Amino acid sequence: MDTTIKAAMSNKSKIISIILKYIPVVFLLFTFLIGIKSLSGSFKMLGEGFANGLLTTTANPFMALMSGMLATILVQSSSVTTSIIVGMVSSGTLSVVGAVPVIMGANLGTSITNTLVSLGFVGDKKDFSRAFSAGSVHDIFNILSVSIILPLELATGILSSLASKMSAYIYGSSASINYKSPLKAAIKPFVKAIKSFVIDILGFQGTTAGIALCIISIVIILVTLGLIVKITKKIVEESKSDILENLLSKNTYFTILFGAVLTFAVQSSSITTSLLVPMAAAGMLSIKSIFPITVGANIGTTTTALLASLTGNVHGLTIALVHFLFNMLGTLIWFVPRPCREIPIKLAKKLGDACEKKRRIGFIYVFTVFFAIPVIFAVIFPFFS
Repeated sequence: MDTTIKAAMSNKSKIISIILKYIPVVFLLFTFLIGIKSLSGSFKMLGEGFANGLLTTTANPFMALMSGMLATILVQSSSVTTSIIVGMVSSGTLSVVGAVPVIMGANLGTSITNTLVSLGFVGDKKDFSRAFSAGSVHDIFNILSVSIILPLELATGILSSLASKMSAYIYGSSASINYKSPLKAAIKPFVKAIKSFVIDILGFQGTTAGIALCIISIVIILVTLGLIVKITKKIVEESKSDILENLLSKNTYFTILFGAVLTFAVQSSSITTSLLVPMAAAGMLSIKSIFPITVGANIGTTTTALLASLTGNVHGLTIALVHFLFNMLGTLIWFVPRPCREIPIKLAKKLGDACEKKRRIGFIYVFTVFFAIPVIFAVIFPFFS
């Protein structure tokens, strides 16, 4: 009896010890998310007007794709971009067909956040390699999906046609739904306080305020990232535990559901995928465990546009369903068949290995994929159209 009681007390003390070890990590993750949200706010201050202008450029499908991508990068939220697109389609400013490539571009643009986060680990080669692989697998999955689905849509109109039929069937039967993320609600006062500090106390306005907010946000992100990795590495080394890795790798489809539900709860795929990067850098999660969560996050992020569309009309619902169908089709192509699933994982690993050898490759990749290519098309293409 005494032995049983002692064993129970020992197990209880172990659990308490583990919880106490992770409390600082939870606090730092919360602070890290404040930095991410604040960074998003700074980008909005710097480029929201330009982003809204970009979304009306849909004459050429490839240009529309780049416009959606660049607009999402500037406002740092695919949820914002897709909600704006839903509103534009509902009002007749954009056609459903013209908005389809923009929605795909928004999907590409949202994956920059976790890749930018991975750049914060550039100080250590191994950490940087793991972090960059974890960050870039989201980009690669979306790029591969667009490379197959956009030509298919342009040739057959499969997404817009199917979405039109679905919206015609369900429109009018749904009541207006409004969901607010409790995590976003918790973060919002802190982000407002930082913004108020920049504008009211420091006295900055306009672009200057955006730049100051961006610098403060980056400092918060880098400091919290460094501390998260330091603490989690110590916990992993002490416990030799891979519980989280085992839990997420047992059933990949459950993991996709977990990623989708988590993203729906926080209403941001960037938050979900960015949380994975420090865990990967610390060696807590492998890229194989991260990839299904990323796929789930891609599906979960479509709920924002779907919710937004319920207050509009049938056309708005159609383009929101296009977003959902695009991510579902991407999952069917690049995740369900096991050989195809390995392609984005292997490409991300190779990119991470290349960054370990030459760290500048990571910066070149981010600049080229997310800035140089879309800006070149956004600036140069109009002269030839």
